[in-house]
Amino acid sequence: MMVLVGGLTRLTHSGLSITDWSFMGSVPPLNDAMWQERFVKYQQSPEFQKVNYSMTLDQFKPIFLWEYIHRMIGRTMMYVFAIGFVYFLIKKKISKEMWPAFIVLFFMGAMQAVIGWWMVYSGLQQKPAVSHYRLATHLMSAFTLFAFTFWFALRLIYPKNDLVETEGKQIRGWAVGFFVVLIFQIIFGAFTAGYVEGDASKIRPGHIFNTWPKMGEDWMPEQVTMKDGFFENMFENASGIQFVHRTTAFIIVVLICILWFKSDKLKLTKEQNFGITLLIYGVTVQFILGVLTLLYQVPVIMGALHQTGAFFLFLSSIYLLFHLYNKKRNLA
Repeated sequence: MMVLVGGLTRLTHSGLSITDWSFMGSVPPLNDAMWQERFVKYQQSPEFQKVNYSMTLDQFKPIFLWEYIHRMIGRTMMYVFAIGFVYFLIKKKISKEMWPAFIVLFFMGAMQAVIGWWMVYSGLQQKPAVSHYRLATHLMSAFTLFAFTFWFALRLIYPKNDLVETEGKQIRGWAVGFFVVLIFQIIFGAFTAGYVEGDASKIRPGHIFNTWPKMGEDWMPEQVTMKDGFFENMFENASGIQFVHRTTAFIIVVLICILWFKSDKLKLTKEQNFGITLLIYGVTVQFILGVLTLLYQVPVIMGALHQTGAFFLFLSSIYLLFHLYNKKRNLA
């Protein structure tokens, strides 16, 4: 839910609408005076002065609410963790083996909040835009927090007992390889969604070359290599970033086909088979969503669905890796 609302906050350009930060949160505007107070604060920000200078109070309210909801979900997660931890501690349901995981979860959650404000704060200074590097860092820290949480949950749901060796170990390397490339693709997805730092055009990479399968009239237009160095084109050239994101999508399709082909010849557990099935359907849907999002120039709904699809693939990969490395029982 947090990832989905975060994507909607970015797509609706709402992330810089709240210009302060409070650890415990604040009451939302409940009357005209409170709304006006919030709007006055926003009017002092670079985004209003340089971009949204003609915005009215009624236009400000939706973007404020998206950012407010995003922050409140984050605080709700904090309360769920804290209250749940205290409750299960009192009930003596937390074993000594769980303590390291809980400590890591606590600090990762706290760090995610700090990174979120570090990202927003940068856009409240002289330049009313958030670096694509900071955007990617915020997204990947959220995914990392989820990955650790989900892996911890899977360990509780599937305790190691009655283990039976299967042939799943033969595809571990391919599964890890797929996961690594997926992470690379998600990072470039964040780059594609943000304003590119160092690119004077101030264009989001997802809003150019809205054609498929070619980029305009070419497979690789000259804009992809318009800057001097390889890494500069790869990380700070809007056209280069989109090219990398497109190319990696095809690599992911090839990898899932290989994983599908190899796994089909092995005796796997039902959990391992289910993980591979999730990835096959997930990649198919995500690829189609990516093409449609590009062709329709990143409408809010499709952009949010595309980001959610990436999250689903990330989840499915972790599920498969867990069962390839930790759970081998009950052959399907």
